[in-house]
Amino acid sequence: MARKRLLIAAVSVPALLGCGHALAQETVTTTLDPINVQERVESAFGPVKGYVATKGSTGTKTDTPLIETPQSISVITKGQMEAQAIDNLGGVLRYTPGATGDLYGTDNRGLGLQLRGISNANGVFYKDGLQLKESNFTLFTALDSYGAERYEVLRGPASVLYGQASPGGIINYVSKRPTEENLREIELGGGSFNRYEGKFDFSGAVNADKSLLFRLTGAAHMGDTQTDFVKDDRIFIAPAITWQPDADTSLTILANYQRDRSGWAMQYLPAYGTVIPGKDGKYLPNSMFVGEPGFDSYNNDQASIGYEFDHRFNETWQVRQHARYVHLTHTEEGVFGGGLTDSNGLEPSSGDYYRYADAGGTKLSGVTIDNQAQADFDTGPLAHTLLVGLDYKRYTYRDYASEGTVEDGFNIFDPVYGYPITDLTPYTDTDTTQQQVGLYAQDQVKFGNWRLTLGGRQDWSDAKVYDNLAGGYIPEQKDNAFTSRAGLVYLADNGLAPYVSYSESFQPVAGADSDGNLFVPETGRQYEIGLKYQPTGWNSFITASVFDLTRQNVVRSGNEGSPNDLFQTGEIRSRGVEFEAVASLDSGFDLRAAYTYLDTKITRATAVEDVNGVWVSNEGNTPFGVPAHSASLWANYTFMSGKLEGLGLGAGVRYVGSTYGDDANSFKVPSVVLADAAVHYAWQNATLSPNASNLFDKRYVASCFSSGFGCFYGEGRRINGSVKYTW
Repeated sequence: MARKRLLIAAVSVPALLGCGHALAQETVTTTLDPINVQERVESAFGPVKGYVATKGSTGTKTDTPLIETPQSISVITKGQMEAQAIDNLGGVLRYTPGATGDLYGTDNRGLGLQLRGISNANGVFYKDGLQLKESNFTLFTALDSYGAERYEVLRGPASVLYGQASPGGIINYVSKRPTEENLREIELGGGSFNRYEGKFDFSGAVNADKSLLFRLTGAAHMGDTQTDFVKDDRIFIAPAITWQPDADTSLTILANYQRDRSGWAMQYLPAYGTVIPGKDGKYLPNSMFVGEPGFDSYNNDQASIGYEFDHRFNETWQVRQHARYVHLTHTEEGVFGGGLTDSNGLEPSSGDYYRYADAGGTKLSGVTIDNQAQADFDTGPLAHTLLVGLDYKRYTYRDYASEGTVEDGFNIFDPVYGYPITDLTPYTDTDTTQQQVGLYAQDQVKFGNWRLTLGGRQDWSDAKVYDNLAGGYIPEQKDNAFTSRAGLVYLADNGLAPYVSYSESFQPVAGADSDGNLFVPETGRQYEIGLKYQPTGWNSFITASVFDLTRQNVVRSGNEGSPNDLFQTGEIRSRGVEFEAVASLDSGFDLRAAYTYLDTKITRATAVEDVNGVWVSNEGNTPFGVPAHSASLWANYTFMSGKLEGLGLGAGVRYVGSTYGDDANSFKVPSVVLADAAVHYAWQNATLSPNASNLFDKRYVASCFSSGFGCFYGEGRRINGSVKYTW
């Protein structure tokens, strides 16, 4: 960023000494030291003091004020993540409306994402505006949150700018970037489940003119998890370099490597013993492990390197090119629960539990590149920010898996481990190549207090899958689609900004259903109206929105009679209301409040055959795991003066309403209220931060998708503490 010098020139001495002074006719020119304007003007890519961000790039791919963006966006800042000791995506989304990251409880894969009632982790996760493509077996969503400057959650379809994307929205991980100011930070901590961790963050200028900047961020932790016999070990490092030879040109190189060694933190449990009392009225502990110690593992090695090149030619034109290469190696082994052997999961049982073994992995590599040209110009009374872009992504990955049985008589209420596992038989081994080309344009028009956003995009995608077991290609999938977006905002002088918008999404789906029919692309469309409020003189931001979202060509699994069958059931409609208020006041008070109401229905569904041979349809039902109501409130107060100066106290409460435990709506998962708390004390350059989530150790089920084997415990009480030193 360019450093700008502010001058105070021709200061009249009479104004200082009086009109009759002998020097009254002389003037004095005073030059102040350079002031870094970057510290005063927020960037969509830089740090935010406190909880309130006023700019974001995810909604428009330009450095646009959030109040001018005609769609609902939440920004979770580094300040909030530090106050709540957040270290995973589930924690990031706990106090965010219309979003959850822990649908499957303690799942460490990142699949438990839900945005606006849409449960779909595919096509959701982005890093620095470029998609992190998933395979059939693994995702990139577990990227360490210590490396993030912020998370931006854009709710609703976003294909106009990003191509393949989930209709529920996208989550953009914004990496920490090099700074001109020196930053030195180390942190040591530990807590529940024998966790020990260390972090560091170093940044600054390499040379005197600050044209070359660096940043090196790292984190590591080791320990156990709530689930018995499951570890959680990680190493993360992210180097970054920025070269800015002049005020109009910059090149930033961003890289990261992450190594995870863990097991299956989530466990497939029956409703009997979790949602309802089990044998002898007992509940299973939330540490329940149904696998085999020594066999269970879930390991990832992921790395990426990319760059962001920006150049401004003049006051009108600027260009950007962002690119990244990613590589991931994943292996997994596990023994999983497949259901109680003598009941359907809701009636009394002896507790005998069927188990099976599964092992597999993924090798993935991919490249993504986004070319953008931006023009800022006027046509009469209209001011335009025109963005045109061409992006390309290509991913190749191999997914392979084998399965076997466990020769045991495992009882879930009296677990005994050590039963032999049969030889595993391969059931899938595919090599997939997916690529997409997208051409898009967006115009942001200013006319007085009005802001109009128009956009359109054409995508071409294809997928080739080679079946190594069958020895041949499955039919190639070629898809194309045009998506559009329109939004209008009115900026009132009192800080209110009502808006209305329409947006669409497009997402190819690789593979075929259980009858061998190739999947067609998912599509989505959304109508949204809302009101944003940024009161003058107050560091706060409020958003209220109402939306109608439709997701078509949805892939869903079968019901209890055929749980592994896949069908494109047709359509899911989600309507709702969202409210969010964020504030960081000079008095030391920080606040985040959220409320969500969802009315989500399966509006078209494919009939499937149940265990009794009856053909049933889930049409008209609510998808599993979608609460009608959810709300949260987090408040933090830091003493700014007096004897308690530097002491901060934080507390939060989260409510998640009851949900259906399957698409058939055969039973319900109870609602839950959870409490969190934090204390932090800053003295000179050191900060001490104890923190607790689920403070009262509430045992609860996060969600179920099946009564027999598809229930997942949420995490119990976790207490962590850390000491951070900066200089």
